[in-house]
Amino acid sequence: MICFLTSRTDDPATGGLNAANHLIDELRLHVPSPCRALDICSDPDGWEKMDFYAALLKKQFTDAGFSFSQICTLDSRNEAQAAALVRQADLLILSGGHVPTQNRFFQRIGLRKLLADYNGVVIGISAGSMNSADVVYAQPEEDGEAIDPAYQRFLPGLGLTRYNLLPHYQENKDDVLDGLRIYADIACPDSMGKAFYAIPDGSYLFVRDGKAELRGEAYLVQDGTIRQISSDGEVVLL
Repeated sequence: MICFLTSRTDDPATGGLNAANHLIDELRLHVPSPCRALDICSDPDGWEKMDFYAALLKKQFTDAGFSFSQICTLDSRNEAQAAALVRQADLLILSGGHVPTQNRFFQRIGLRKLLADYNGVVIGISAGSMNSADVVYAQPEEDGEAIDPAYQRFLPGLGLTRYNLLPHYQENKDDVLDGLRIYADIACPDSMGKAFYAIPDGSYLFVRDGKAELRGEAYLVQDGTIRQISSDGEVVLL
């Protein structure tokens, strides 16, 4: 299995796939053409939204020169066929969205077990990348979550990597949630004895044969501190 765990795959400036840090070139090396793609949703009942983003992803990849013999979305409409859909796919896309909502769906369909012997390519986007970890750090993101004592910040994940990603760092590094700064007051205290990797859009974690490489700008959140460990264009072997 080869994984590209991204903050997001598209470039807002162009509307197409983001070529930063050689993402498109690397995908061309590993994604067969034509391929059978399966977009695994973040909200199993948000059909209209999921269909919209699936169509957008297809256009972005097609415009970049990728071709599909099949592309479909896995959600509550067809979850009974999850095992067959995963087994026949060359490319799995783990969509972005709300981490706990997606995590519950992944657990419901037994996705971790389905991926145990999967040999294709996985692309994670935002929440999908976060849920790819062995133990997921579900950083609070919606109103009320940061102050809710029942909110679970650590969840069982897919086990595709042992590294925890925090996406969209350039957008949310100064955000405040429930009166708390999401990094200084939430992520940093939660990082005591742990390590999270904050990445801006355009950076990603490349995983192959058990080895993981951070590609592009990245920040290490560990034991209550944040420090930059790489810049755009650089590669860090973890």
